Amino acid sequence: MALSRRIFGGLAGTAVLGLALGGSSGAAPRSGGGFPTVPTGEPPAPPAADAARHEVRLDGRSLLVDGRRLALWPGEMHYFRLPSPSLWRDVLEKMRAYGYNAVSVPVPWNVHSPAPGRHDFTGVRDLDLLLRTAAECHLYVILRPGPYLGADLDAGGLPGWLTAAGGRARTTDPAYLRHADAWLDRVHAIAVRHLYTSGGGTVLLYQVEDASGTADAGAYTAHLRAKARADGIDVPLVSGYAGEPAAHGAAGVRRLGLARLAEGAALPVPLLAFGGTSWGWLAAPGAPASYDRGAALDAGRQPGEELAPTHQIGHLLRHVPDFARLEPAARVRAADERLAVSHLANPDTGTHVYVVRNDSGADVSALLPGTGIDAPVTVPARDARLLVTGLSLGGRRKLAYSTAQPMVFLSTGRADIAVFTGARGHMAHVVLDCPDDLRPYRLDDETAWAYDRGRLHVTAPLGDGAPTRVRIDGDGSGRPLLLLFADDAASLRLWPCRTPSGPLLVHGPALVRSASVDGAAVRLTGDMTEENGLQVWGPRGVTEVSWNGTALPVRTGRSGGLTARRPLPGAPQVVLPALGGWRRRTENPESAPGFDDSDWTAATRTTSSSTTPVPDAQPVLFADDYGYHYGDVWYRGRLTGAAGLTSVSLAYRTGSGGLLMAWLDGEPLGTHRMPPPEENPAGKDTWAATARFRLPAALRGRLRDRGRAAPVLSVLVRRTAHAQDAAARDTHKAARGLTGAFFQGASPEVRWRLRGANAPDPVRGPFNNGGLYGERHGWHLPGHDDGGWEETAFPRGDRRQGVCWYRTTFRLSVPRDVDASVGLVLDDDPGRAYRVQIFLNGWNMGEYVNDAGPRQPVPLPGGILRTRGANTLALAVLADGTTPCGPGEVRLTLLGAAAGGVPVTPVDSPGR
Repeated sequence: MALSRRIFGGLAGTAVLGLALGGSSGAAPRSGGGFPTVPTGEPPAPPAADAARHEVRLDGRSLLVDGRRLALWPGEMHYFRLPSPSLWRDVLEKMRAYGYNAVSVPVPWNVHSPAPGRHDFTGVRDLDLLLRTAAECHLYVILRPGPYLGADLDAGGLPGWLTAAGGRARTTDPAYLRHADAWLDRVHAIAVRHLYTSGGGTVLLYQVEDASGTADAGAYTAHLRAKARADGIDVPLVSGYAGEPAAHGAAGVRRLGLARLAEGAALPVPLLAFGGTSWGWLAAPGAPASYDRGAALDAGRQPGEELAPTHQIGHLLRHVPDFARLEPAARVRAADERLAVSHLANPDTGTHVYVVRNDSGADVSALLPGTGIDAPVTVPARDARLLVTGLSLGGRRKLAYSTAQPMVFLSTGRADIAVFTGARGHMAHVVLDCPDDLRPYRLDDETAWAYDRGRLHVTAPLGDGAPTRVRIDGDGSGRPLLLLFADDAASLRLWPCRTPSGPLLVHGPALVRSASVDGAAVRLTGDMTEENGLQVWGPRGVTEVSWNGTALPVRTGRSGGLTARRPLPGAPQVVLPALGGWRRRTENPESAPGFDDSDWTAATRTTSSSTTPVPDAQPVLFADDYGYHYGDVWYRGRLTGAAGLTSVSLAYRTGSGGLLMAWLDGEPLGTHRMPPPEENPAGKDTWAATARFRLPAALRGRLRDRGRAAPVLSVLVRRTAHAQDAAARDTHKAARGLTGAFFQGASPEVRWRLRGANAPDPVRGPFNNGGLYGERHGWHLPGHDDGGWEETAFPRGDRRQGVCWYRTTFRLSVPRDVDASVGLVLDDDPGRAYRVQIFLNGWNMGEYVNDAGPRQPVPLPGGILRTRGANTLALAVLADGTTPCGPGEVRLTLLGAAAGGVPVTPVDSPGR
């Protein structure tokens, strides 16, 4: 498993800090005291906002909801990285379908608070809508409002304006708590309407900010817990420790997910289900724009390679109650010491669970003495396997052991169904303890079986594109057992569903969003990506099937399910237009000596709230102290007494990938760049440098000839993100922007003015805009009149220091009822030094750096992207002038398409 250096800022969450429900409080009771032991049984019904009171508690092994054990399998969703509320439903429905039963929801303070005392929960920040949608999707919610989150957010989720406020963050400093409590007041006012305990929603747990390792952790955490309780949060309060590494790849996620299961934690760490895109200036220093590495769903909402293990484990926990109560059992050692084994057992059912982990770099096969598993277990390098013995498979049948991992066991209609999964190309071996009158039937040619000393041995290959099936009759129960064997790809087309009429199992579609039984009819909704068959195993009496509202002709198959007589069609072709009709306009008039900066902010401060010292004999130049918290910042200094000046040294601080451009009297002095994100050492969030520029001879001569006339030094700083503050040392207050100016050959007096972004966009929020001239004058907005701009085409080969804008419009005609995920691709010779800020319909989709960083499509979320209408694309190009600056190729690309999806409402995109 590859472990990310990125800190997900509290994705950990296994330690219970408080369980104050009604009149009870304190830690979970030990076995033999407190609440009576709850035996293994059916899990609680899927959650909903049902207006009924519910009891939630913990007995140390699992959550207890209304007296029933719940095996929680949560995934984290970053709604703030998907600025299209309609698509939140798409992600949540996919999470439910793929096995998650809970969603962890971080709520970033900085996304919702553009200024002290202002909190915005409208539009793409509508937390109330998100919580309602989660309840409608039957997902429990773990609410995580911080105030500090981490999560690779700018300042870890603390608002930019807090950098210039008094008080030490993440402590009991009253100056800080005044702001933090005001934030929590607003979040809690929304949350209490959605608590599961009152039936208003499905908020099941509340995660208190983790402050472990900080100087004031105990008192600060106590304050946050008391604040939640005082504001009416009566669900269990949970916390943990930050710094949990993320897992990447299917093997890494399986190893980490099974490790959580092996720990027996009632509240497992949420893995990242959907991270989205860090649009605008949202990302922390060094964090990638596409925040989907290790996520089950990528930034374009498409399945990632990590999805299969989460799907398999999630449905196992949901549909096999034995896993809701597992306790440590006798130690087991593999015959090969490279395999580590965790042994757990359910004391009620006698089911034994073995998590076998291989941390080595080679595949390992070995026996597990003392487990009753008679066959060698093979675990690929840096992977893990889950083995189960003693699991009841209905009637008098029990699973003796299996070399494949169980995914689902359910009883539906007239049959019991068990699904086993494993790696493609492997041979699954399932052994059943059962009566000797069983009658196996081969439904697929590749399977084989043998009966030996009271055990039925079944072998089946994994990976022929569809599940391999074996039907077993007999045992006197009157219910046959259907065994399905699937590799990862085939398992992602198996959909166990719970309905009030009983469970269903569906095979074939790319996604099943909902399932219900209406009399004799099964009604399914979902997505199809390519033509495929459909098969349904359902309750007794079911004879009809509909898909997305259309009745399907069906027949009863050999396996006992209903099979569609014709394949379901896949998604129709989606044709994307070429991007042409570009217009161009150069920018940065701020570099000209005659530019009018009289309405800019004068840099007259002499003290700062920053943790960065102010240089001696210099004014405060830090951007945050003047209210400019995100994006680019311009400085203009008038130099009195500059005759004889030979060079300029400009000290500045940024996050990773920052840059500085300088002009003197309109003549470019050059560009300085901080290291790109991929060169950042782990944990470094602030970069400081001094850019030294020697004046050209001709410019030195002009300064001498001008005598006492004051030249203008113009500086553009791409300040990038604030540092995170994991250790509560106010590192988010480290300065951003210019910090000092020093001169050689003369000692001019300098009067500085600076300008950053306009007031935050009331719709798009504080992270959308920076201080470029074009941004301040609306060049990025769809309503801007670019009729007077120069017509142009790509590729461009300009060689100019500064900023240049390009705009075009395009129309899309995506077929109705098709969910098309579209991305933007920029490509050019990586030797060309420039970067591009991308605006779609006025929304800042992020930055493309041509000569550094990964080259991958920028997702354009539907809702912001009009998939059936006109769109405006604007590109702001910053170039250092040392190379031709492009852009080269700019095109749309299809990230994925499905027939189905969810209705998408256009996101408000004001044109002016």
